[in-house]
Amino acid sequence: MQHTLPPPSFLHELAEIAERNTLQTYLHHEKMSIDTKIHEGLRFDPVTNADRETELLIRNKIQECYPDHAIMGEEWGKVAGNSPFEWIIDPIDGTRPFICGLPIWGCLIGLYYNGKATMGMMSQPYTGDRFWSDGQSSWFSGRFGERRMETRKNVTLDQAILHTTSPEYVETYPNNRFDILKDNVLMTRYGGECYAMAMLAAGNIDICIEYTLETYDIAALIPIIEHAGGVVTTIDGKRPEQGGSAVATANPELHQQVLKLLNTER
Repeated sequence: MQHTLPPPSFLHELAEIAERNTLQTYLHHEKMSIDTKIHEGLRFDPVTNADRETELLIRNKIQECYPDHAIMGEEWGKVAGNSPFEWIIDPIDGTRPFICGLPIWGCLIGLYYNGKATMGMMSQPYTGDRFWSDGQSSWFSGRFGERRMETRKNVTLDQAILHTTSPEYVETYPNNRFDILKDNVLMTRYGGECYAMAMLAAGNIDICIEYTLETYDIAALIPIIEHAGGVVTTIDGKRPEQGGSAVATANPELHQQVLKLLNTER
């Protein structure tokens, strides 16, 4: 049976819902309440009222328009569906910068078809930037219009820009070899959260490595990067839809070089 992808306009409709609700809290810090989720190995894993409220609003819209689709979200778990489609929601990816007032968080909405990431939206409500995949191509829209995104196709390892969110997460991964990779690239930056992955799709960053991702952290970003010409796998070269580690690069040749460095024994 042939199934049709939702129109890209629906991704934007969901992004608008997320933007309205998250900004209300982000711009009015006195409205923010913060709890801590308990996870082994994490001293502080914050969740705000905006996380929970925004995810519910997105879920309600999906269930209204696509009642047979499954939904999984960071805050409210999974609801089974009767179709091959599953929506994956992270209402605020980067809750730490969100509560600090730093605009590098994003609203992530991904769509899986038979378990494979197919469409995705990363929205940054404060800047007004949106990065999305319509199922075939990847796009950016912001204050100065809309354009199709492409990764840097010919960048070499020694000219590549590397990013990971935090050195603390690197240390949690045994034999990570991140320091070896860092010594072989042009520059390394930290702290960009999901925004860095979007910048890879846009051609500004060339390598992103994360070590402790959940499915909802990566689902929306996979098609955005892949449909811009990039590659996303786990560190051991497998499909990344289930989370864990993630290596995203600007092109296939660079990806193979990075995987080789990360997987060669010291």
